[in-house]
Amino acid sequence: MNKQHNVLLVDGMALLFRGFYATSFTGNFMVNSKGIPTNGIFGFLKYFLDAVATFQPSHVICCWDMGSKTFRNELYAPYKANRGEPPVELIPQFDLIKEVMEAFDVPNVGTKGYEADDCIGTLAQQYAKDHQVIILTGDQDILQLVDEQVSVAIMKKGQGNYEVYQKETFFEAKGISPQQVIEMKALMGDTSDNYPGVKGIGEKTALKLLVEFGSIEEILANVENLSNGIRKKIEENLDMLHLSRKLAEIHCEVPIECALEDAIWKVNIEMIQQKFAELELRGFTKMLSQVG
Repeated sequence: MNKQHNVLLVDGMALLFRGFYATSFTGNFMVNSKGIPTNGIFGFLKYFLDAVATFQPSHVICCWDMGSKTFRNELYAPYKANRGEPPVELIPQFDLIKEVMEAFDVPNVGTKGYEADDCIGTLAQQYAKDHQVIILTGDQDILQLVDEQVSVAIMKKGQGNYEVYQKETFFEAKGISPQQVIEMKALMGDTSDNYPGVKGIGEKTALKLLVEFGSIEEILANVENLSNGIRKKIEENLDMLHLSRKLAEIHCEVPIECALEDAIWKVNIEMIQQKFAELELRGFTKMLSQVG
């Protein structure tokens, strides 16, 4: 029998944006002598190295969005249309952080037409057949991927604070199952991703409906048992309910592959320090020693 590994899947965009905004609100972009801002990279590395030290993975992979348009925009043009362009100081850091991950010998995974979440979901399902998977993110949407061998670590405020969700304790924490996370978003929509769900149904009502009926199919099958107000809202927004469900669900059949042997966590200090020197990143010696 093959040895069971502990695979860490990193939501790269979540860490980079969090690292950037954690410092940029003070106006500190940590510009190096070449005029390149590095604050997002610096913040990313603090979160990343802390997570590696905390969860002790045997393998690490970093997943990325590749462009702003995905299959969800084809389904619904306004999807995420409410989001502005990234700050100019962050733009050069998108490619540079991937170079940093290459220096760590961590595979960068992403493909056009899909979000990083979809890549994470696809790889999580592949690896979880034989191994333990932990997903590092700040995105609650990814909680729908929690399963027998898949845990999700949500980064909380401050470095080193995580809320780890596992299948056996998920219902106790959330009052629903991981699969019902999709149903919740279909009913209540998502202002961050810019789709409405059923207008007039919020989190409290959506949760009550799912606790009572279990799924959207069962809600619709028992629509005559709903209050007149809720029934009217659902019937008037039925198409958007079904569409919102498609938008909310992470697609776990992305045409990507990443062999586990390419993701073995091994620290080549010389290569990493060379990249750090090139970007003029300092202050990571102790953290590197904890994960090496």
